[in-house]
Amino acid sequence: MDEMLDALAPQLRALVELVDQDGHMTDAAAVLGIPQSTMSRRIHGLEDRLGVPMIVPQGRAIGLTRQARDLVAQVRAPLREIGGAVTDLAEAADPDRGTIRFGFPLTMGAGVIPDLLAAFSDAHPGIRLDLKQAHGAVLSDDLRQGILDAAIIIPPPADIAHEVLAQQRIVLAVSSGHRLAGRRSVALSTLVGERFIANPETYNLRALTDEWCRDAGFVPEVKTEVTEFSTIREFVSRGMGVALLPRSVRPVDGLAEVELRGGEYTRAVALVTGARRPSRVVERLRDFIRERARDWATARTDV
Repeated sequence: MDEMLDALAPQLRALVELVDQDGHMTDAAAVLGIPQSTMSRRIHGLEDRLGVPMIVPQGRAIGLTRQARDLVAQVRAPLREIGGAVTDLAEAADPDRGTIRFGFPLTMGAGVIPDLLAAFSDAHPGIRLDLKQAHGAVLSDDLRQGILDAAIIIPPPADIAHEVLAQQRIVLAVSSGHRLAGRRSVALSTLVGERFIANPETYNLRALTDEWCRDAGFVPEVKTEVTEFSTIREFVSRGMGVALLPRSVRPVDGLAEVELRGGEYTRAVALVTGARRPSRVVERLRDFIRERARDWATARTDV
């Protein structure tokens, strides 16, 4: 039995990562820090040991069998607990070393978050950051499954422990030649008939844009949908439409930002932790973020 467990542990870990990477063998091997050939041997070794197929070819890609997904659902939590126990022991011996799996939204790839993580890395060079940018719903699922240790999410998921760090103010973005560019503030009702550039409907800010405009008495005419805030700003600066966005990190040529009046146009920025008790290194990052979040409410940021 001991011999079987010795062989199964790395094979099961490989299978879990393969599922997490949607069957991409190269990506899973990279996350584990092993050659792709080793990754493949572990998966095939698990199939031979259990007598059950784990993967099936799908053209040039790899498909995962139902048995593989069912097995991962059963072993993920025990493997996570074992890994956590080992991590706790290692960190107790050397609290300046460890790994943090941290996530943040696709719309926060510039400004405060990169600056913050770079500062943390400078202050704690022995701590490794494994970073993931994704849609808020994906980050929430990863936290529930233990794939991530912590994440910044806007807005926070209601069913996961979190703390609100700041309120992100939303402003009107227009081209510098737009009729409203020189205003200090405007009411949303002023935007009736304007063409909007916005995130897809699955994004929180798009839902808020639709809701706030309806409350102002009109349905926004969304002509262009874009996922990235930076790209939306570029299109707005070229006169393709207007947008409701967080303040930009740095000035954008051809873009003007105008305050919105007549309502609370904000979103909650939250630090969300995973299901497992945070390790020492995760607590260090959490404290580091808390300390700097005091300035977020007033700073000109893209958080």
